[in-house]
Amino acid sequence: MKVLLVCAAGMSTSILMKKLEKYAAEQGIEFEISATGVSNAAVECEGADCVLMGPQVSYQKANVEKAVDPIPVAVIPPADYGIGNCANIFKLIDGLIQG
Repeated sequence: MKVLLVCAAGMSTSILMKKLEKYAAEQGIEFEISATGVSNAAVECEGADCVLMGPQVSYQKANVEKAVDPIPVAVIPPADYGIGNCANIFKLIDGLIQG
């Protein structure tokens, strides 16, 4: 699965990406993730199965949904984002991809 993570500045996002990659490897999940800012989502979404947004840019969700349509988009809940709750984030990804 390929996930695009949309964020603001990218510092906390890079930490989360590393946690998600490690979790996927431990669980035997084929997983690829990349990150970009809101303004580049439309360009960077090619080939993505879903788009996850950091809670700090949740106010941009409607714009991102339009830009990446028909790829499903969700905002990571702040608590899961903050502690890097990979199990919950992967449940969110599965829900988006399964429809």
